[in-house]
Amino acid sequence: MTSVRQDAWTKDEDLLLAEVVLRHIREGSTQLKAFDEVGKKLNRTAAACGFRWNSTVRKQYQSAIELAKKQRKEGKRGIRQNTGELEAVSEQGKKTSIRLEDVIEFLQNMKEREHLFEANLENTENNYQEKLLFMENRLKELEKENEKLVKENKELKDEYVSLLTILEKARTLTKTEKEEMEKE
Repeated sequence: MTSVRQDAWTKDEDLLLAEVVLRHIREGSTQLKAFDEVGKKLNRTAAACGFRWNSTVRKQYQSAIELAKKQRKEGKRGIRQNTGELEAVSEQGKKTSIRLEDVIEFLQNMKEREHLFEANLENTENNYQEKLLFMENRLKELEKENEKLVKENKELKDEYVSLLTILEKARTLTKTEKEEMEKE
């Protein structure tokens, strides 16, 4: 019996998951069946596929999901537009139609999201650089403060030892004077 994978998901696996789920949505099938199909292909559990879809991948394909639902709805009504429509055969042998305008719109949305993602990534990287510089400067300040406190602590210890030495001498001196007074 082969063991089920539990390693990290790759971009290609996310893409396969998205393609299969969107196809199932277009065809009027359930997402559970899509998760089963992807799970078998990737040697993962259907639950793992469902969790990945709902936690990560679905957010990236909102417009594609809406498009797939729209196509499913149009397919049920029997609406077919001959211009700008591509026909494809699914793995189950079922014919599906995709409008060229919808594909173009989807790709444009993907390109726009990619630019937003790159800009966000750049901003995040800049923020991390700024935080790193701030933390490095703060570290230098704290190291200087630590050096100062260590030096002050050493000085206080030295003064304390000196004070104890003086007190011990005074106590010894007082004791000797007292003993001499008693002898007299």
